[in-house]
Amino acid sequence: MAARKDIDGSASVPAFYGKELRWRREAAGLTLQQTVEGSFYGASYLSEIERAQRRMPEDLARHVDQVLKTDGFFSRRCEDVRKAKRGAHAEYFAPVAEAEKRARTIEEWSNTLIPGLLQTEAYARAVIHSTHPLDLAEEVDAKVRARIERAALFEDPKRPEYWTILHEGLVRQPLLPPGEMAAQLEHIAVLARRRRIVPQVLLWSSAIQPFLGLPLMFMEFENEPPFVYTEGPYHGEIVDDPALVKRYRTSYDRLRAAALSPEASLATIEQAAEEYRNGKQRD
Repeated sequence: MAARKDIDGSASVPAFYGKELRWRREAAGLTLQQTVEGSFYGASYLSEIERAQRRMPEDLARHVDQVLKTDGFFSRRCEDVRKAKRGAHAEYFAPVAEAEKRARTIEEWSNTLIPGLLQTEAYARAVIHSTHPLDLAEEVDAKVRARIERAALFEDPKRPEYWTILHEGLVRQPLLPPGEMAAQLEHIAVLARRRRIVPQVLLWSSAIQPFLGLPLMFMEFENEPPFVYTEGPYHGEIVDDPALVKRYRTSYDRLRAAALSPEASLATIEQAAEEYRNGKQRD
């Protein structure tokens, strides 16, 4: 049996949190499985929190406080861990970026911007300059790197399964000069041709177009409950209430049914890319 690796609690706030969690759990004489019993989470999930590889969700922190009789300690410290781990991401988005790495499936509907996981560097930079015009150059660079690094998950040939529904406006209305816009659409097409993503396009003429005014992201996992993430200007919200997740799912499924098929959508994206390349893009 391999020796258990010690945790350096001085390495970071999450590491300190994880070391304290392990110490309190073992002092109580409980295994990982006994500690998570009665929650939605598995023993491996809690183990990764102890090793500072995952953040502690608030509902699990409350559960742990109750089981270990720690008087709300882990619930109170959740905020410290959340802030420490956000990096260059917006505070409200940091837990979502972290969850993407664990997701079994990711599904998105986007009506305003091409999803961050699919953005080229040029597109990401344009978005950041637009939304944060006073950022210093090094701040912009850090945010662009963080956004591009998220897409490393597509290097795994099987995980996650990723579907996205794009409004036609994202394909037809350029955020970038024609050549860069063509490169952005070609990037999406390459991922689709590699069978790493499944894109669909919701046409302007779709009767269901105004049904949802906000982007949505669904995530499902192996050992934790699913959630929905929705976002507006400078804020976002994770929704994990099962009843609300189900209602959002119904809305998303209607959008998927109204969108073009994956095959027709890919053809639309590739056609638009060619039109940008040739200077013949349509209004």
